[in-house]
Amino acid sequence: MFREVAEETGLRFQHFTGASGEYYLPEITGAGVALFDYDNDGDLDVYFLQGAALGPATDAPLSFPPPEHHWPGNRLFRNDFIPSGILHFTDVTEAAGVGHEGYGMGVAVADYDADGNLDLYVTNFGPNVLYRSNGDGTFSDVTDQSGAADKRWSTSAAFVDYDEDGDLDLFYTSYVDFSIENNRECFEPAGERDYCDPAVYTPLSGRLLRNDGKGRFSDVTASAGIDQAFGSGLGVTCADFNGDRLIDIYVANDGNPNQLWINQGGGRFRDMALASGAALNADGRAEAGMGVTAADFDQDGDQDLFMTHLARETNTLYLNGGQGRFEDATNRYGLAMESFPFTGFGTAWFDYDSDGFLDLFIANGGVTMIESQRGSAYPFRQTNQLFRNEAGRRFRDVGSDAGDAFAQLEVSRGAAFGDVDNDGDVDIVVSNNNGPARLLLNETRNENSWLQLRLQSDGGNREAIGAEVRVIRPGEPPLVRIVRRDGSYLSASDARLHVGLGASGASQVVVRWPSGQQETFLVENKRSTTLRQGQGSPAQ
Repeated sequence: MFREVAEETGLRFQHFTGASGEYYLPEITGAGVALFDYDNDGDLDVYFLQGAALGPATDAPLSFPPPEHHWPGNRLFRNDFIPSGILHFTDVTEAAGVGHEGYGMGVAVADYDADGNLDLYVTNFGPNVLYRSNGDGTFSDVTDQSGAADKRWSTSAAFVDYDEDGDLDLFYTSYVDFSIENNRECFEPAGERDYCDPAVYTPLSGRLLRNDGKGRFSDVTASAGIDQAFGSGLGVTCADFNGDRLIDIYVANDGNPNQLWINQGGGRFRDMALASGAALNADGRAEAGMGVTAADFDQDGDQDLFMTHLARETNTLYLNGGQGRFEDATNRYGLAMESFPFTGFGTAWFDYDSDGFLDLFIANGGVTMIESQRGSAYPFRQTNQLFRNEAGRRFRDVGSDAGDAFAQLEVSRGAAFGDVDNDGDVDIVVSNNNGPARLLLNETRNENSWLQLRLQSDGGNREAIGAEVRVIRPGEPPLVRIVRRDGSYLSASDARLHVGLGASGASQVVVRWPSGQQETFLVENKRSTTLRQGQGSPAQ
């Protein structure tokens, strides 16, 4: 079903963890990846986050000098599918000017200044960076003049119009107050050095930056109430979780209760995770939240949540019962025991086989030594997982039938989702910690119908981030999809919507734009279609 083609397509990237044998926590945490069309030519380009040496390499275990053919800094690969018709990537990092040489963690993508070009916000263990696209294939570092600088350890980020003023604001999670100077020695049960649990460090709060509409951001964390909770944040996704038409923010915390920041209007948020049932698992325990994805997987019209965790914790599915009331339904849907041996990171609900039901991908890789791999060079390797949604009843692990890529033992972290080869299905780019990048090309073949929808909105939110799309199907419930790039882990995905339709097909979609306007559009199946605000019919 999936074929791994990174090397043969020129997507040659090797993540460098920078480990020196001192077990610095950032080494095992990153890094992410972004899928976005930086040059506006109609295909998806790829941006990888790179590590760096945090100390001199030694002869200690888990000490790695830079690998052969190592390029320091983040890397941007241009997709040459258009106009060549051949899937091939070219490294354009130096020409584009985005090869930041910090210790890369995550990335968010948006046209924050509404000039028609996608920009990049890069989070780091160290100072973050905002790259503004110049519209000619190059970028400028505008971090300082934009007000988006932060020197703390930041992780996942999301652009979101929380205040409904038509432009995109920025939220990002922060992890713990770790530094090289305060690094602590921790040990695994047999007495060998190992990476510390983040609980030995002080957790940090997320940050919310308001877009002032003139290329600048203001830090409104305190006035919004976001500074009222701390949590070792690693994942973030934004949606209207309680049905009040305001965008909320959900944060996956590592070892602390998760946060569900319910938008109160007027620029204020309140953490309602505990009251809503989305802070702790069914046993009342906080888990090691890494990746997170939100979608209407059960086709009841609201946004459910899925989170990845440490081995021996299980991943968690939070079922939205309406109005933001969640229930831990992990066991009911067959996702508990299958995840018990794995440590999950990047994840997304997506319909890989276009049957109308959202499936699940999980990128796995350990953070503490795996006993069976003791003595190996990097004893954290695991296989990734693919779960097929069995008509909304249960999920079944189909990784063994999904291609050789799902048999590879690696230390996977970020995952970004999008149609890389423009053939109408969703492909996956995986970033591996201290390993090579992977491109999983979706080659699932069936007769199912599908839509691929690109939205263009008026105003400052050009990609219509946060827009709700309802795909109308005869005799069946509508399929609800939200335009987003956030979720997964440290990564940014394609904003185009892929909607599988199974055998039924669809003829119209209803869009609720971020402005609140609703329009109906006629669509053709098995086609990529651009929906422009103002060109549909008023929704009934």
